[in-house]
Amino acid sequence: MNQFEELRPEGRSLSSTMRGRLRRRIDLASLGLGLKSEACALVRGRIKRKQLLCAGALALACAFTAQAPAYAQAPDAASQAAAKWPQASLNAEASSVVAQDTVKITLAAELTDASQAKVAAELGKTLNSVMDQAKGNAKVKARSGSYSLYPFTDKSGKITSWRGRGEIILESTDFEAASKLANTLSDRMPISGLAFSVSREARAKAEQSLLAEAVKAFQQRAQALTDAFGYSSYALRNVELGGSGAQPYQPAPRMMAMAADKAAVPLEGGTETVTVSVRGSIFLKGKK
Repeated sequence: MNQFEELRPEGRSLSSTMRGRLRRRIDLASLGLGLKSEACALVRGRIKRKQLLCAGALALACAFTAQAPAYAQAPDAASQAAAKWPQASLNAEASSVVAQDTVKITLAAELTDASQAKVAAELGKTLNSVMDQAKGNAKVKARSGSYSLYPFTDKSGKITSWRGRGEIILESTDFEAASKLANTLSDRMPISGLAFSVSREARAKAEQSLLAEAVKAFQQRAQALTDAFGYSSYALRNVELGGSGAQPYQPAPRMMAMAADKAAVPLEGGTETVTVSVRGSIFLKGKK
């Protein structure tokens, strides 16, 4: 008995047409079941992949969550410990008197004429000749100073004349050489200013020797403050170094008269106070 005979109603026979229709229905049903099975398998595969991805992401998140407190707690613990320590700010300094070893002499030339071009030309000629001669002295440094050219007017605003002024600066640590050179050049460019200072090399040397003294003074003051507040020790929080002592240039009237006497006058500088300071703050630890 075949499948068509099983589907045959009792007492009836199936025609060839009916058997064909039943066969097509059975084939279509089988095909539908096959497609549904493949679709279900595909869906099950996608679900499994999503489950694996979710499981991996969950495991990675758990790993980061497990490690995060180790990093987050370190600064918190340090800040909590530091918060228990009182802080204090203080400063100390060390100073010394240093002799001024550098002289700066200002030479100036002034010209007045009705012609602007003539003033500019004559003044430029004087400056160039003096500069060329000054550069020939190896012991003295020469450089250009200020330069100006401006008009004079009458009551109606009309220009009546022009005045020009130029400067040359001589600088040296050899006072005698600078004095002689300035005296030689004073017939064309009289001396208009004089100043003494501490050279950069001498200042750096003085500050270097004062650094250890300033640091020691800071440490002594920090320890004294720690003891005064009843703590056993201290820890540095931050430290800043500073320096001072640059003094403004002071004019020397004696040098101003040198041009009139046409004689080199011995030069002698003064002194400056060079200071190194140490500023900072500390933690006070170990309450007694």
